[in-house]
Amino acid sequence: MTEKALDAAGIVKSFAGTVALDHVSLTLGRGEVHALVGENGSGKSTLVKVLSGVHRPEAGRLRRDDEPVSFPDPSAAQAAGIRTVYQEDDLVSSLSLAHNLFLGFPPRTRFGLIDLARMRARAAEILPRFGVHTDVRTRLSSLEAGARKLVAVARAVTAGARIVIMDEPTAPMEPAEIEALFTAIDAFREDGGTVLFVSHRLDELTELCDRITVLREGRVAYTGRSDRIDRRTLVSVMLGRRLSLPSPQPVSAAGAAAYAPPPYLRAIGLTRRHAITDVSIELRTGEVVGLGGLHGAGRTETARAIAGALPLDSGQVTVAGAPLRRRSIPGAIRAGVSLLPENRATEGIIQSLSVRDNIALAALPRLSHFGVLSNARIDRVVETFMRRLQIKATSPHQKAGELSGGNQQKVLLARWLATQPKVLLLDEPTRGIDVGAKAELHDLLDELAVNGLAILLISSDLEELVNGCDRVVVLRDGAVIQELTGREVTEERIISAMSSSPPS
Repeated sequence: MTEKALDAAGIVKSFAGTVALDHVSLTLGRGEVHALVGENGSGKSTLVKVLSGVHRPEAGRLRRDDEPVSFPDPSAAQAAGIRTVYQEDDLVSSLSLAHNLFLGFPPRTRFGLIDLARMRARAAEILPRFGVHTDVRTRLSSLEAGARKLVAVARAVTAGARIVIMDEPTAPMEPAEIEALFTAIDAFREDGGTVLFVSHRLDELTELCDRITVLREGRVAYTGRSDRIDRRTLVSVMLGRRLSLPSPQPVSAAGAAAYAPPPYLRAIGLTRRHAITDVSIELRTGEVVGLGGLHGAGRTETARAIAGALPLDSGQVTVAGAPLRRRSIPGAIRAGVSLLPENRATEGIIQSLSVRDNIALAALPRLSHFGVLSNARIDRVVETFMRRLQIKATSPHQKAGELSGGNQQKVLLARWLATQPKVLLLDEPTRGIDVGAKAELHDLLDELAVNGLAILLISSDLEELVNGCDRVVVLRDGAVIQELTGREVTEERIISAMSSSPPS
């Protein structure tokens, strides 16, 4: 390998007793573009923050140019020539492009004032190298998200960074902007600069990066040259699966259709810029459909679009043959479509409210009469679902935040079942809960499907998709790659679909 620019060895970091990084080692070479990949919870963000000085590790060491270093805060990392371009940039929308490019280090006159003329002249020279051709006097707020990201990258390089960490930089970019970014990165690499490139887009990794490090569950699962690992193997390493050649006996589409009831919900051509492209899915009553794909593939965005929580550029959702005209969460609920979100802590459970209030929250319109709430009806519904879902709480009045993760997930599920849905969209419903609670939830989903619900199950757990779903739709880069049915639904087939090329 080339000369080391930054070496992290045996890094350990925990949060509230949970190990986020477990003796992680990473070496970045001078003049290298190094990819860092992994699914949600793998430790990528924590490692980036350790290298950026946001978090201090509990164990391990850092060396910069073979000299020991310590970063107690981000300014110390910046002083060592390390800059990070986060997904949410730290630029100032109300300032001009020139001001943002030199934010924190503007050229000054001999009197200590900002030399505006020199700053604008240098900005006009620098920004076009990064694909930004807008007048440097223009406010940053007038630029699209992708162009703003290019300004953020230009600022990091202009500030004198020799190591730039880029966290999902291409997520908001158009193809021309991605090409401009890659050109700028190549020039930076030629000049001896180093890039740690965090991305979920597999094509970018093989096109741009020299080496790849995969994190899984806080540990290094793989490090090696990008030209020595194919996409299918890379996906299997990220998911922790060993592959064998798939040899299932596929069920013919005609044979499957002969026994399938008509779709109760149809999502047709759902498109949202930089999120999902022409996604179509059908859900039938009594069926559990899995939605697979790597982190960032568009799974959550698809569910949110169906549930009215994500505005669309185009596309349509029909329920029982009728289009959802009012694209909103209340409109979807009235049509019988409910979404259990991925992050129960921030988007689901209200920690300070009781179990009773959390369950009743979404069903309050149904539990009232002429606008007056009936406590007796609320109590009956809450008691029914606490018993049916076996929610373990001291009483309905216990705060939901005091329950275990599995019981909080059951409270959320009870909330949406109380709305009497016909379609249930579940985003990672078993993430972070114990084995027993997971088994109980699977049994409940089977029961709900038997009783006529149409269920969409988003999961990163391949075993869960294979064992719990009738069909699996696989997404990649916001588009449907493949739909698997019957005996086609295997871990090998899902991984192969995840690693295949997106449709042109």
